[in-house]
Amino acid sequence: MAIILRLDRMMADRKMSLNELAEKVGIANVNLSNIKTGKVSAIRFSTLNAICDVLDCQPGDIMEFQRDEKTPVE
Repeated sequence: MAIILRLDRMMADRKMSLNELAEKVGIANVNLSNIKTGKVSAIRFSTLNAICDVLDCQPGDIMEFQRDEKTPVE
């Protein structure tokens, strides 16, 4: 997948645990853990908005695009 999630870095920068962030965002620990580890194929904008609000960051601070080498550029 070309989108790399860097949520763990932002949480470490803010010294916030998974449990604390999940509680403040209002989602289950398991769901936030899946986002953090990149085990998701989609994320709701409302969830992304809440994460960015709590962590005081921009979406680009927690997501990064890396082109797949096998994906041709047209």
